[in-house]
Amino acid sequence: MVAEANLTRDHKRLDDDLAARRYFAKFDRITRLLVSVAGAMEADRSLSRRDTGVLAGYVNAISASFRALSLKYLVSGRVDGLLAKHLTIDLHESGFPIYQELASMANDAAQAALHLRGIAAVAEIKDEMIRQIVGARELPTRLQYALSQRLYYETLAKGGLYWPQMHPTAQWLADLPKGRRSYLLHWAVYDSQLNVPVVYLLEAEDSGRRALPLDQGRWPQVQAHLLAQSLGGLKLVTIAGGFDADFDDLHPKRLRRIHLGPMYSSVYTLQTGPIREVLEEAHAPEGEDWALAWAVEELESERVEWEKGWFSQTERQVFRLDPFSGRGADLGATRLARSIILPQRPFQVLAEKDPEGFREVRKFVVGREGRVLVYN
Repeated sequence: MVAEANLTRDHKRLDDDLAARRYFAKFDRITRLLVSVAGAMEADRSLSRRDTGVLAGYVNAISASFRALSLKYLVSGRVDGLLAKHLTIDLHESGFPIYQELASMANDAAQAALHLRGIAAVAEIKDEMIRQIVGARELPTRLQYALSQRLYYETLAKGGLYWPQMHPTAQWLADLPKGRRSYLLHWAVYDSQLNVPVVYLLEAEDSGRRALPLDQGRWPQVQAHLLAQSLGGLKLVTIAGGFDADFDDLHPKRLRRIHLGPMYSSVYTLQTGPIREVLEEAHAPEGEDWALAWAVEELESERVEWEKGWFSQTERQVFRLDPFSGRGADLGATRLARSIILPQRPFQVLAEKDPEGFREVRKFVVGREGRVLVYN
């Protein structure tokens, strides 16, 4: 069974190996489907091809991290003492592992080479397991654990995982008049309050003398600034405005923040409102009892104003806040788009109930063959 840990009322520890395996299998399917969703959004021009490639990279990193965690906890529930470990997830408005799981994995990755030197090779462990099964007629639980940890540290050593902080990367977009250059800056974090992955995409113009990624005076400062401002509680207009004020020769034109979650499941998480009723009434079979929501906040520059100094003028952005939604100023964004991906049976219940709060949510429905269909 899935037991609740005495950590906080929002955290749940997966004590049962089978429950943990089903959890990881569920997320493996979801992350693979998210790549298809990104493709569907590219087809209808919600995302550009470049955006799709960037987002797919982060989704693949999330998938790799989940695979690593699945190895870490593969048989840890069968051993005793200090080796006994269990995955802890956020069961309320997240469904993802808690932040501390990724932070611990990052620490493990830093010492992966050391651990690998102290663990026998995979072939050696398997040979010893066979000898114990055939000769001693015993279940080689300790050896199974050693093998899982060997595979876990090998996965960490390969890299390509999603960490608590994914540092900013700059992609050149275009050369502009008057020697300017346009870049897409993208980075990501694992929000420690929400316990969900969050991806940022910033399109900015560079009027500096040197190309931003090659400018060792500016680029490290830009990276540090963006990571420091990557907090879920900050509005996009605050983040973009601070960036505009701190870097006179960098001009933010478009900033997006993508929350990849929460994940809902009546087996693993606690829900309130319509989504709880939908999942309960769907009675979906194992592997189809879930829904993943995500939101895209977007802020655009509307015009430029010039700020006068003692000897020069500085370009400042004026950002567009949506006046029609009635929430533009409160959100600190130009627009907010919400989406959800879910299997066919939960979608049928959602369509029948038609709750008001989901009418403006874009639905991506997974068919039996794994094909993703879009319903606005």
